[in-house]
Amino acid sequence: MNKVILMGRLTKDPEVRYTQTNNTLVASFSLAVNRRFVRQGEERQADFINIVAWSKTRRIL
Repeated sequence: MNKVILMGRLTKDPEVRYTQTNNTLVASFSLAVNRRFVRQGEERQADFINIVAWSKTRRIL
């Protein structure tokens, strides 16, 4: 299993819904993650990552 830890900012409120077939919880959201390095003379840039979390996939820190 692969593991990724992303630290960033939510771009808007997460959308939470249930599937029609088996009533599984699904949450969708976008996360803005700043790049670690900034080139001289440029502004800080961010990558926008779309995330879909299924069922009981969660971690509270």
